[in-house]
Amino acid sequence: MARHSENARRVAAFLEEHDAVERVLYPGLASHPMHELAARQMRDFGGMVSFLAHTHEQALAICRSTRLFQLAESLGGVESLIELPAAMTHASTAEAPFAAPAELIRLSVGIESADDLLEDLEQALVASAALAS
Repeated sequence: MARHSENARRVAAFLEEHDAVERVLYPGLASHPMHELAARQMRDFGGMVSFLAHTHEQALAICRSTRLFQLAESLGGVESLIELPAAMTHASTAEAPFAAPAELIRLSVGIESADDLLEDLEQALVASAALAS
């Protein structure tokens, strides 16, 4: 769990600074609206990181372009996984008031080399950048 959390912190910080990312949702970031509460309640922030791409098309391209992050609906293993909830696990709620945003990407950050994970995300974000406008 320590490695999951450490890698997720690095991934979240990287994504938060990337132009191809609209917003990062990770309670370990000081920018998260519930960061202070999470810090009081948790020993660490875990390996789940969500972020919003600028468009649904860009989100699809990111999910299709990763090499280490494998597309999967079941998250939480030791390997890094990526999911597009609106098209996968939450597709049946697309018309509901609580529907997942179409540009939301969810990551389960694994215990691989953090540098390798960042490199994988960078190449996927760059590959999708043309779709952001």
